[in-house]
Amino acid sequence: MRRVHGDIGGPAGAERAAQHQPTRESSVGLHGRTRRILWPFMCGIAGKVDTGGSVAADLIESMCAAVEHRGPDSRGQFLDDGVGLGVQRLRVIDLATGDQPIFSEDGSVVVVLNGEIYNYRELRQALVSTGHRFNTESDTEVIVHLYEERGRDCVHALHGMFAFALWDRARRRLLLARDRVGKKPLFYAHRGGSLSFASELQALLQDDSISREIDYEALDDYLFFQYVPAPRTAFRSIRKLPPASTLVFENGRATVERYWRLDYATKRPLRGSGDIAEEVRDALRAAVRRRMIADVPLGALLSGGVDSSAVVAAMAEASAEPIKTFSIGFDEASHDELPFARQVASRFGTDHHELVVRPNAMEVLPTLVRHYGEPFADSSALPTFYLAQLARRHVTVALTGDGGDESFAGYTRYARALQLSRLASNGLVRPAMRVAAPILERITKPRLTRARRAARLLALDAASVYCRQICYFEEAQREALYSDEFAASVRGNSPEAIVRGMWERSTASCHVDRMLEVDVETYLPGDLLVKMDIATMAHSLEARSPFLDHELMELAASLPPDMKLASGQTKAALRSALRGWLPDEILDRPKQGFGVPIADWLRGDLKDYVRDVLLDDATVGRGLFRLDAVSGLIDSHAGGRDESPRIWALLVLELWFREVVDAPPASPAEQRPLAVV
Repeated sequence: MRRVHGDIGGPAGAERAAQHQPTRESSVGLHGRTRRILWPFMCGIAGKVDTGGSVAADLIESMCAAVEHRGPDSRGQFLDDGVGLGVQRLRVIDLATGDQPIFSEDGSVVVVLNGEIYNYRELRQALVSTGHRFNTESDTEVIVHLYEERGRDCVHALHGMFAFALWDRARRRLLLARDRVGKKPLFYAHRGGSLSFASELQALLQDDSISREIDYEALDDYLFFQYVPAPRTAFRSIRKLPPASTLVFENGRATVERYWRLDYATKRPLRGSGDIAEEVRDALRAAVRRRMIADVPLGALLSGGVDSSAVVAAMAEASAEPIKTFSIGFDEASHDELPFARQVASRFGTDHHELVVRPNAMEVLPTLVRHYGEPFADSSALPTFYLAQLARRHVTVALTGDGGDESFAGYTRYARALQLSRLASNGLVRPAMRVAAPILERITKPRLTRARRAARLLALDAASVYCRQICYFEEAQREALYSDEFAASVRGNSPEAIVRGMWERSTASCHVDRMLEVDVETYLPGDLLVKMDIATMAHSLEARSPFLDHELMELAASLPPDMKLASGQTKAALRSALRGWLPDEILDRPKQGFGVPIADWLRGDLKDYVRDVLLDDATVGRGLFRLDAVSGLIDSHAGGRDESPRIWALLVLELWFREVVDAPPASPAEQRPLAVV
């Protein structure tokens, strides 16, 4: 590991670094003031309600043990007639009164929480004024009293990231709830008169009464998306509670309701761009400050991109002490963003830490697969896992830049899709391309590759173009890959229909906002937030994401689309807000993304490993894929065509079969991360 200190950042940074004396016990307060705040904590939760029987204490114990890495500091349980709740706690400060479960005054309502309620002090004050009495100083207790006032609608008042389970003893009602964006996960299994829930799949799989039967349609979805979209999981009997949703389980029945969504239809009156820039800046500052209050070491995951750099800028502004920053790099220059991260670290005088990830980091992949619990093929999960491990050596809380792209139109595919949409708006273009595309497909000259791709896309409607941009295996590719048996088992399933349904239900009236809305509903909670949650919680690191502040997201959704994507420039409104605050080199450089040089690794150090796994007799014997199709993908990649996303997806899937499906439920010791390589 290389370490770059904050004193390389010019006079301001040097002054900060000279004052900084890093200790494990130091705390960061707003504007440099050390504050003793009784603050929330990250946890893992689990439990079961059985309307026709009892819940064994040792089952709750084993479910808690399976998520111990999420909260290794203490374990709490509640057992009653036909119900068991469990929680693993990660202390953000050494609370004297905040152990969970938390009860109402008369003990009739009990709750376990994974997450943070940022506005709990305001809520507490209001509840006390109406006669509620509090027994603790924790944020969790406000949920109990809000529920007494509002029932399941209590979630509307909560500002934060959370997944909680609340048991109403008088009504024998279980309430599960998940935060608006889906930052904190929650899985459940409903069968007959019982319902089980947990923060991770492995905890549910501790219960032998929950079937481990595979949902092959979910695997079909996985090969399209690179993750299994909610509400499905890879197991037929287990579901994800979608973001911004509550589940009430009462009298053996479970009802799921959505309580929030972004409004892209209502736009704010147009004002000067300077006013909008100031409003965005102020909203970001407020979101960062809310997430900086802690009495434990706090830092930031810094990629060197616009979003994480903006978070670091706001953190540096709010603190008199140097912010600790953490970055991952690669030997391959095409994927290495360390020079940009160093530039930001220098600008803001941070205490900067770096790690270079090389192909031998792959030895952690089986452990990573077990942590995710179902197939998850975003290859950036690998460096994120190591980045979290690096950060946890120095801090307990880390802020991230997640969510900026999906709110402010940061992906280049948005600009490409908008350009195609405008071209296709000419009524003659699409019919002409439907004729031209098959002709160009028959002409195999390499110089016509871009023309063939453009013709294919211009022949499609907008929803189909979006599907092509985000999918990993298109329909024809999946058909060529699947064995007859696998194809028959998923006949009638359509991952594309998931996207198309959301596209058609969108409240947006323009192309850009429609893409943003579908990404917020799918890619953000299904991929990005899962990746960060699992990677950080595997190391007992709490990740906070200012760009996922729902008020900031609502502000971004209300902006006219041409303020987010202007003349082909992505993130126009955000860049304008950050101009003069971040270096121009950071704001104006092309988006690189937090990618992994998997294509190079699969042609180099990992080429034999991939063949050994994917062409192994055990893999072939599963009967899912045609051997010649898999072998053809590997050969095609070796020959120079980039098939790495598809090969990686198949590799992760097979490792999931070996590490999760074929293996017994992992013990707590087996869940623990490996050392950094």
